[in-house]
Parts: sequence; structure tokens; C-alpha cells
Amino acid sequence: MLFAALRDMQWRKRRLVIAVVSTGLIFGMTLVLTGLANGFRVEAQHTVNSLGVDQFVVKAGAAGPFLGSTPFPDVDLARVAAEPGVTAAAPLGCVGTIMKEGTSTRNVTAFGAPEHGPGMPQVSEGRAPSKPDEVAVSSTLGRHLGDTLQVGAHSLRIVGIVPNSTALAKIPNIFLTTEGLQQLAYNGQPMVTSIGVDGSPRGLPDGYQTYDRAGAVHDLVRPLRVAVNSISIVAVLLWIVAALIVGSVVYLSALERMRDFAVFKAIGTPTRSIMAGLALQALVVSLLAAVVGVILSKLLAPLFPMIVAVPAWAYLALPVVAILIGLLASLAGLKRVVTVDPALAFGGP
Repeated sequence: MLFAALRDMQWRKRRLVIAVVSTGLIFGMTLVLTGLANGFRVEAQHTVNSLGVDQFVVKAGAAGPFLGSTPFPDVDLARVAAEPGVTAAAPLGCVGTIMKEGTSTRNVTAFGAPEHGPGMPQVSEGRAPSKPDEVAVSSTLGRHLGDTLQVGAHSLRIVGIVPNSTALAKIPNIFLTTEGLQQLAYNGQPMVTSIGVDGSPRGLPDGYQTYDRAGAVHDLVRPLRVAVNSISIVAVLLWIVAALIVGSVVYLSALERMRDFAVFKAIGTPTRSIMAGLALQALVVSLLAAVVGVILSKLLAPLFPMIVAVPAWAYLALPVVAILIGLLASLAGLKRVVTVDPALAFGGP
């Protein structure tokens, strides 16, 4: 029966090729969507890791050190720095703002930290800002050292370039001194959104709590939760479409082979053997489509303007899901196989 199934696939190879390419395109898009959803977190992790901070101290009740923070005066900075387990502490800030580019505007995320950190990322060109009117910018802005950046009512001179630093779906990051961010966002008031700590404090002043890097990443991706959920829903719908394509191919094959199945039954071939042949067809289509999907995902990913970071588990899960889809699709022809009359092999109705 398996040999008969392979011969049938050879006979209908054009249809199978179309099914493999169609299903492979869906698998490829599913991998790309999975990479998009994961890319938001990878992007946030890159930004948080670049700050070089182990813990973020925030006001109690704050949802995070960045977007979910509550700005507070840095009067307790010295007390936090003196806690056991703390090797260094620095006032940090984060605010979303608008940068002017000629007559147009562009969103940027502004971070504030001391020149020598913690909280100031390493630059690939130039140096870290040391004055309130200096800034280090993401390389994705396409600006150069010495250029002037107009952020709100403030003109900032670019002194450093940070490689590929973005957040919130490719919004560029810019980095100022703590005083520079306070002038930009708080009219010079000594306000911060968190205190960056190297080490692990064993105690905190009353009214404060800590977030680790994982909590900081979660805070940065929180505004994108709806987008991630929407992408996940579309990915599930694509899996369903893939199952329908493979199922339709197997079902049409079963309809066209009714007389063959009748002959097999007439000579005593068990129904389970006939079903194994249908399952083999579905598995071959699904697994070949998975290979095509991986290749297409590699080709499609660079076309997207956002980060596409397909996790390793997605590549490992794809053949497993393809096998499940193939087995599920093979059930499409089961009813036809079970109900076929062996008399059909002898010209019966």
C-alpha cells in the first residue's frame, strides 16, 4: 500500500508540488510572524542588556523602571548606594519624545544615565555624552558625529553612536546624561524614573522595590502586548489554512482513487493499510512544505522593517506541527475509504 501511495504521488506530482509550495509559503509566513512577535522581546532585551544594570530600584507600586515607572526625586540615591550588596548606583530616566527632522517629526525613546554608568551603553563611535546638551544616538537614525539633533525645544550635539539600539518596534533610542534628560523632560527638576544598581541589594529604603532585567524587558514590551496577541492569532489562522490545504489535496486524491480502494478491499487489503497510504501522502506533503517554509522564512525576514528573530524552538516545532497537520489531514479521506463498496471494483454503482 505504501508503494501504491508513492506511485500515486508520482502520477499526481504537479498537484503535490502546488500543494507543497502553497503550504510551504504559509509555514514560512507563520515562522516570520513568530519571529516578529519574538523580535519585540529580543529588541527590548538588547536595550536592557546594553545598559549594564543588574537591578532597577523604583517607587513601590510602579509597573516597571521605564514606561511603567513613577518619576521621583533622587534624594534616596545615596541610601540605595549604601545598601549591602550594592557595588554602584546611578540615577536613570526614560521618556518617549519627538525628534524633528526638517519639517517632519520622528518618535524616539530618550534614556538618561551618568556618563560612566551604570546605565550608559557602550558606543561604537565617538564617546558617551558628558554634558546636558550632548547625546549618543542609535545608528538606526542615520546621523553622524557632530550633527545637531532637535528634540523638543532642545538642540543636542551628537557625540556618540550606539549600534542598533531600538525599542518599541524599531523606535530609535537616544542617550543623554541624567541632567540632560531632566532638562528635556522635567524642566531641570532632579527627577528620575529608577535607580540603576550593580549588584543585588539586600535591603531597600521604605517605599521602594526592585525589578531585574527580565522585569525591565517586560516593561518595555508591555505597550506591544496587543500587537503580539494579534500576530499570534494570525499565526494560528495560518496553521488552520495549512491543514485545510493538505486536507483538500488528500481528500481529492481519495475521491479520484475510489475504484483503486474498492479493488484493494476486494482482494482483502485491510482498511488500516489503505489509511496508512493516505497518511503517507499527507506526511510527505507536510514535511516537504516545512522544508520549503524554513527556506522561505529566511528569504522573507529581511523584507520586513522590524526585527524578525525566529526562536530556535519554532524551527524544532515546525516538523512536529507539520506531522500533526499531515495526520489530521489524512482523516479527510478516511470516510471515503471506510464507506467504499468493494463491488465498485467490478463495475458496480
